[in-house]
Amino acid sequence: MEGGGVHEFDGSTFRECFSLSWRNPYVLRLAFSAGIGGLLFGYDTGVISGALLYIRDDFRSVDKNTWLQEMIVSMAVAGAIIGAAVGGWANDRYGRRTSILVADTLFFVGAVVMASAMGPAQLVAGRVFVGLGVGMASMTSPLYISEASPARIRGALVSTNGLLITGGQFLSYLINLAFTKAPGTWRWMLGVAAVPAVVQFFLMLFLPESPRWLYRKGREEEAEAILRKVYAAEEVEREVAELKESVEAEVRERGSPSSEKASLVTLLVTTATVRRGLVAGVGLQVFQQLVGINTVMYYSPTIVQLAGFASNQTALALSLVTSGLNALGSVVSIYFIDRTGRRKLLVISLAGVILSLGVLSAVFHQTTSHSPPVGAAETRHFDGSLTCPGYRSSATTARLWDCTRCIKAECGFCASGGGGEKEKLLLAGACMVSNATARDACRGEAGREWYTRGCPSRYGWLALVGLALYIVFFSPGMGTVPWIVNSEIYPLRHRGVCGGAAATANWVSNLAVAQSFLSLTEAIGPAWTFLIFGGLSVAALAFVLVCVPETKGLPIEEVEKMLQQRELRLRFWARRRRSSGDGGGGKTAGV
Repeated sequence: MEGGGVHEFDGSTFRECFSLSWRNPYVLRLAFSAGIGGLLFGYDTGVISGALLYIRDDFRSVDKNTWLQEMIVSMAVAGAIIGAAVGGWANDRYGRRTSILVADTLFFVGAVVMASAMGPAQLVAGRVFVGLGVGMASMTSPLYISEASPARIRGALVSTNGLLITGGQFLSYLINLAFTKAPGTWRWMLGVAAVPAVVQFFLMLFLPESPRWLYRKGREEEAEAILRKVYAAEEVEREVAELKESVEAEVRERGSPSSEKASLVTLLVTTATVRRGLVAGVGLQVFQQLVGINTVMYYSPTIVQLAGFASNQTALALSLVTSGLNALGSVVSIYFIDRTGRRKLLVISLAGVILSLGVLSAVFHQTTSHSPPVGAAETRHFDGSLTCPGYRSSATTARLWDCTRCIKAECGFCASGGGGEKEKLLLAGACMVSNATARDACRGEAGREWYTRGCPSRYGWLALVGLALYIVFFSPGMGTVPWIVNSEIYPLRHRGVCGGAAATANWVSNLAVAQSFLSLTEAIGPAWTFLIFGGLSVAALAFVLVCVPETKGLPIEEVEKMLQQRELRLRFWARRRRSSGDGGGGKTAGV
């Protein structure tokens, strides 16, 4: 936001951004150094998806405990909730630069603790440290970039922080794939995050504090010295005057009886504008998580294995596609957000998400209901001590056993050989105990595959199509628009408390989904789990149609008027005419 309006993120904005950055490398240095926080945010939330496969192999207590797997994944999110809350206070008290340095320290400590973990408890502790860093970086990095960037390219520079987050997730999948053959696998995957944290820490040591924060703390000379490095000589005085006016206005606002800090409950009860804005903003952030995005980002290799791809390396390589598409979607969103509009982009996004989840649900129904049978002769082919105990004790119903039932009994399925041909893997196989001895015995025979998390299926490739479609539709719309709407929809005087509530709602919803996904797939199966997410996506679509405004191109004051004057009904956010005072002469400000 600048001057109460919405930045147009078009090609000319980015051309000007790169041109100015080339002429003034100091600006680029500021943005890049702070942007490493977004890269770390993306890396540490994405790397666990691949590392978890190898953690399960090394720690049997983790492999057989779905709740513990979810704990290792979701503790970073729990830490982020606390980190975001503490980060808000730390940013105001100690400054943006100091907060980034603290976040880097937390990233480094978390990476070292996880890489040296001797058990799941130490892994969980390391994930908490990383989560605290993620929470602080998620709010501090874009804030520092915004306050240390020239006004006319501020929007473009800040928007690249989202690209760095998705880029960090993509990088985490590349790193995971690179270390699949290395001794220690997951320790390298988790520990390598310490490197960019150290790099950013030292870069920030030689960079200044945010000039806006310095000015607010009465350190005007320091602030002006930094502004002279960022702005052209003829622009500095104007920027200083505007900064002074802005800070004085904030002081007047804080001193006004009508602008005293109010609790969210008070704002919801007494202020219709804030209430309607919070319904839209918080609702979007909650639905962003409830449609299941972080099941895909945190667990995509696991989902690929559930679809019938046994190899860890194959699962990681195929999951790399979804992460790459997610990063690409961030670029697509920047291009379309001010051409298509927020609300229309959300509707298109959710329609595609619903279709994709329908495909995933159907694929997993076919995979689990048509899995290969367990053959008595195949099982007897191996040492009797390796036979699955559950299968051995079910002599009367053994003929009803298939791969799905074998895996649910916490055993492993050794698919038939035949040169590794896919159709041969769908024939009867052996149900064996799930340990290293049985795994090695199975893999020791040519063409056989060992399955403990999913079953061979001729429909597995369709699951990859469903995952790819999901990301293609989610990323440009539901992936980015909720954050943009929340930056536009609240009155200026309440933006801090409302934006904080929306961000907290996002992290809490993220935690709920991350902590329940594996338990749901174990309890009701992946088909029903994705069907539930599909139902929630339908609810999200209805919510967008009823409750979310089109803020494309509208000044903040116009958004506030729209919230004040309209009832919350189906056509609440319908196309409306601007007043003649807008100079639009009847132009519409809607979809």
